[in-house]
Amino acid sequence: MARFRDIFKGEHRSFARYAAVITFLFLLFVLFKPGSNIFNWISARHEIARQQKQISEYEKALEELDAKINMLTSDRDTLEKFARERFHLAAPGEDVYIVEE
Repeated sequence: MARFRDIFKGEHRSFARYAAVITFLFLLFVLFKPGSNIFNWISARHEIARQQKQISEYEKALEELDAKINMLTSDRDTLEKFARERFHLAAPGEDVYIVEE
């Protein structure tokens, strides 16, 4: 640490201060320049995380729908129950009663 302090107190102190100021200004420019600053990076990261969560939710819903399609195409009783509930279908001679809530 003492060696670092000697840089700013020795014969090249004006150059060291100049280099430190230029480096600080460059870091400020990189972090806060318009269009591509650290705030945009953080908000983009949050947006990516939100969209990845949404993708996983859609994939889960897709798997559930695929399972339901497989169930409806493979089991006749399930298909009949689905048709009766969803489309209010009935077998010949049956009465359909619709109760709305």
